[in-house]
Amino acid sequence: MNAPQLAYRESAGEGRPVVLVHGNSSSSRTWLPLLQGPFGRRFRCLAPDLPGHGASPRAGDRYSFALYTRALADFVRDTHAEGALIVGMSLGGHIVIQAAPELPGAAGFAVFGAPLKSGPGAMAGRFLPHPSLGTALSGEVGPGEARAYAAAQLAPGAQPAPEAVADILATDPAARTDLSAALATGSFADEIAIARGLRRPLAILHGSEEQLVNLRYLRVLAPTLPTLWRGEIQLVPGAGHSPHQEAPQAFTALLTDFEASLPGPTAREPADQ
Repeated sequence: MNAPQLAYRESAGEGRPVVLVHGNSSSSRTWLPLLQGPFGRRFRCLAPDLPGHGASPRAGDRYSFALYTRALADFVRDTHAEGALIVGMSLGGHIVIQAAPELPGAAGFAVFGAPLKSGPGAMAGRFLPHPSLGTALSGEVGPGEARAYAAAQLAPGAQPAPEAVADILATDPAARTDLSAALATGSFADEIAIARGLRRPLAILHGSEEQLVNLRYLRVLAPTLPTLWRGEIQLVPGAGHSPHQEAPQAFTALLTDFEASLPGPTAREPADQ
């Protein structure tokens, strides 16, 4: 399977590479608060656009988890980021976990908005009931649906940025319908088994005002994950599904603490910090 070459954004930092993988119907633009802030000035942050998203080309074949994981592994190799901390949001978090066996040099993994799954079936339990969940698996999406879906990824009552709505509308509709088919047929790796077999640290972050992912599910899963950082889910107060945008200071504080706990070289504070 040939994965398309990915467009990406890179920060100015020179510390440990941090690869940032966005979610369904999003793009690398979602990571700008990290790329342009103190975190990006400290670490070498690399944020790719997944196939069919942002500025990356559409898939030549069906979108699948195998395509996404291959694309991520190729991206890490091509950008010489083998020792990176790999971070994934939502769909990006699922991709990160499924790609972990293909990333033997990664220092660690951090995911949020991605309740790990082990097989096909109903999403009950992993997700909270929300009318916009269906949009994530729909083909053509109108402006109203896109805005509602973008709002669902924030704390209740927050207004989505126009750029987030634009990214949803610009995403290849087949990326969503093929994702729906993959989830229905179980065409994905057993993420829980992968996470339980990890030898490298895994951090799971979660916005305290999350509207989509069920914290109770994550807390039941947490004790079964041997390398889970601090042994529990790390909450970001006041944030929803997108804590990296809603509370970037608190989010990057957690991510920086996690990076500092990883083996290998860590970044020094820049002189102007």
